Amino acid sequence: MYKRRGFLAFTAVGVVLSTAGFLPSVAHAAEIGIGPSTGSYAARNGLTADDVRNINALNDKALSLGQPGKPLAGPSAAGPSATLPLADDRETPPAEPLDRLPSPYRALNGRAITGVSNYIRKWQQVYSQRDGKKQQMTEQQREELSYGCVGVTWVNSGPYPTNRLAFASFDEAKYKKAQEAGRLPGETQAEFEGRIAKSSFDEKKGFERARDVTAKLNKALENSHSETEYLTNLKAGLTSSADPLLNQDSRSNFYAALRNTPSFREAGGGNYDPSKMKAVIYSKHFWSGQDPWGSADKSKYGDPAAFRPDRATGLVDMSGDRNISRTSTNPGEGYVNFDYGWFGDQTEKDANRTIWTHANHYHAPKGEMGAMDVYESTFPNWASGYEDFDRGAYMVAFIPKSWNTAPAKVTAGWQ
Repeated sequence: MYKRRGFLAFTAVGVVLSTAGFLPSVAHAAEIGIGPSTGSYAARNGLTADDVRNINALNDKALSLGQPGKPLAGPSAAGPSATLPLADDRETPPAEPLDRLPSPYRALNGRAITGVSNYIRKWQQVYSQRDGKKQQMTEQQREELSYGCVGVTWVNSGPYPTNRLAFASFDEAKYKKAQEAGRLPGETQAEFEGRIAKSSFDEKKGFERARDVTAKLNKALENSHSETEYLTNLKAGLTSSADPLLNQDSRSNFYAALRNTPSFREAGGGNYDPSKMKAVIYSKHFWSGQDPWGSADKSKYGDPAAFRPDRATGLVDMSGDRNISRTSTNPGEGYVNFDYGWFGDQTEKDANRTIWTHANHYHAPKGEMGAMDVYESTFPNWASGYEDFDRGAYMVAFIPKSWNTAPAKVTAGWQ
């Protein structure tokens, strides 16, 4: 970024070491500690209220363009879009040579940071393979990536994230105990209800539930060469483990997720053969108070009843997620509407050492926002979130096994 890049790379916590010398890994940096989860996305990333409005508008645009059958408009460097309330100064990152190796990332406190062009170079070396062959990131993929955090997940998952198969964990006992403890001094009832609901969500357990489901889906996919075989194997696996998901309706998002995946139907993807697919994970942080007919307090402080997971299955009904950001509680504040993190299919058993790839904002190197940075964060860093969000859901999606966008082992940065 221009005026804000220094704010992101250098903080009061410490000094980033030069990439020419020793560069700590993200796993090592996590041991230092990530600090408290306080502050809005704008405050912690040096963004203005106009920046935040631009980010939210571009996020909405990406959602619209990313729907099946709606191709992207192409590179945006030619000029702003008239459909946005503010200037669309996003640009598509330039192509990178396939044989050019990336440079080391900057690493600090559980997060490794790099510019979008360097991430493209790493992606081409590590994540681009199709049937064992490295691929140069296409213009359309670079266009998708330019949208920021959702772009990182988008370029790795294939279709724009639909968030239909989501999991989370809510600690009912903790919530009840907090209710009994009562409000803090000076706290309104709305603030109290929103606060204790947010604190009762357990991101780690939500992620672990998504991993458990993903493992069962992948086992069912292994030797299934038709959707009927896949569903039969899946139900047998759920029965043997007494998983409550077995009781889902046959038309539910859970059982229909594979057939609703575009790459499953494509000749160059699954070609209707479940054994050619694998289940992967990504995450979304968002705000609960999105009901347009709900109270003003809930849009400011959160809706305690919204987006709670089913107690038995962990499934979250995301149909009410309209990508609406939190309403400002003070003049001049601005909150972003969501944050996406890509996980894939990592086999690291310790959740705290898993790596989540996300970004700061869309790519606007010639605008006030500045160039896009890509983050690779350990789970505690990713899960810490911002004041903008009070919900974290972990999504299960499907991609072809021939894609290497979700390798089993992920190394933060380029060591």
